[in-house]
Amino acid sequence: MVYKVSCLAVVAVLVAAPSFAQDVSFSTGPATTVTEGLIDCGRGSRISSVGEIKSEDGKTRIVPADTHFLTGPQAADLYNACAGFEPDALSAVDLEAVEVVDVGGSEEFTALIFADNYFELYVNGKLIAVDPVPFTPFNSSAVRFKADRPVSLAVMGVDWEENLGLGSEAGRGAAYHPGDAGIVMQIRDEAGETVAITDTDWRAQVFYVSPLAERSCLLVDGQTRDSSACSTASVQDGSGYSAAFWDIPDGWMEPGFDDSAWPAAVAYSNETVGVDNKPGYTNFTEVFDTPGADASFIWTSNLVLDNLVLLRTTID
Repeated sequence: MVYKVSCLAVVAVLVAAPSFAQDVSFSTGPATTVTEGLIDCGRGSRISSVGEIKSEDGKTRIVPADTHFLTGPQAADLYNACAGFEPDALSAVDLEAVEVVDVGGSEEFTALIFADNYFELYVNGKLIAVDPVPFTPFNSSAVRFKADRPVSLAVMGVDWEENLGLGSEAGRGAAYHPGDAGIVMQIRDEAGETVAITDTDWRAQVFYVSPLAERSCLLVDGQTRDSSACSTASVQDGSGYSAAFWDIPDGWMEPGFDDSAWPAAVAYSNETVGVDNKPGYTNFTEVFDTPGADASFIWTSNLVLDNLVLLRTTID
């Protein structure tokens, strides 16, 4: 059964399908800022603030996400203007200097990652890297690790926001512009061969959708959470818009977690994501656009409104 969520539908679901009512909850309006900014990269960068908002099920939600930025190991820089590291090609980066994280195994791997905006990478259930720049300027990262196959990869991807709890930022001449997202990754073995890329073999599930001008646009059917019918228009006042939340399941990053009901990730082109003016990507097209192993930007079915996404795959 497909549920079309609205204020009236939620009431009906409480009677007909309590489990669904427990799965999704909404909030309305802006969150309260609890962290003014995780980092300060100076003029021209967007402030990576963090907020709290209480959803209608009484739970306190962290927006745009409850991350490990302040406590997790930061990924090494592939490109990071905030740190003054701006190589013009992969040949200018000393990947051998990147520390190898031992996840338990004998085979070495290198992951090269560009995220819009933020990622956390787990290997075999262990958090091995967080993005050193939560919002902007756009950066890219290098991570090295040692493991044995099969290797379980799990990624938290976050599209950051300025209007906390409302999934938007100033842009395109509007105060409430819902920006897009996406992550691209290539993983190489010790011989330099590509062993994994971001593509539609990954699983992707959303846990925070915003802004919702109308809740009734959101369709939910089991693990399908489809916001594709929702408006992505920029507006001058979106302060009364809603957000949808689902609880993140325990152990989602573990190798044994059952993601079989999650939708397949959706692939997006470079043009759709809009990376032609981002040197953190364009300086490394030999990596991210490798002939015969061209990594795609991936996300859920809504690149704009789906703001907190968990992604999983396995290297066999």
